[in-house]
Amino acid sequence: MKCLSCEQLSFSIICKKCQVNLLQSSFYKRELEPNFFNYSFYGFSEIEDLLTSKYYFHGDRVYNILAKLSFKKFAANFVFDEVVYSIGIDEHTRHDFSQTAILSHHLKSKFIKPLYGRLKATNIIKYAGKDLEFRQKNRRKFKTNLENEKIILVDDLVTTCTTILEAKKVLEKKGNKVLFSLTLADAKI
Repeated sequence: MKCLSCEQLSFSIICKKCQVNLLQSSFYKRELEPNFFNYSFYGFSEIEDLLTSKYYFHGDRVYNILAKLSFKKFAANFVFDEVVYSIGIDEHTRHDFSQTAILSHHLKSKFIKPLYGRLKATNIIKYAGKDLEFRQKNRRKFKTNLENEKIILVDDLVTTCTTILEAKKVLEKKGNKVLFSLTLADAKI
């Protein structure tokens, strides 16, 4: 097959050379509300084409590579005084896989345990390309049965913060403590 980036022949959908040269993650921090932060590994423009792969059959392979280069490294260095849970935001499988489940899976470590399907949206609506006003008028209406846990929220992209903050609020109503959110990319970077 060909590498998605350089188009050279490769055994992987993104060749090792491109993974090393082009996909070195950084670490960005954005305050979403007072004392609540989102951490991202890339600016949206850095990996826009790769993020949109979630709409295609090969998206799971791209997301696994991105997760290994960012989320897995984060998990290897994350230390906490007890186990915390990573929760993917809305793990619906619209394209035969859930990108947030893939990302959460790569956080598995001594201190982080992924939980799947624990935060579901009851309003299935596409936010891609929509503005803040649209997102505020069309809430996801999350539901969860998780109670009294420490949580890291996981999503692929933070844009207006609406989804992450709505998910945080729902989880906190059940007595959970959301430590922070973690995304692949930030649209404001």
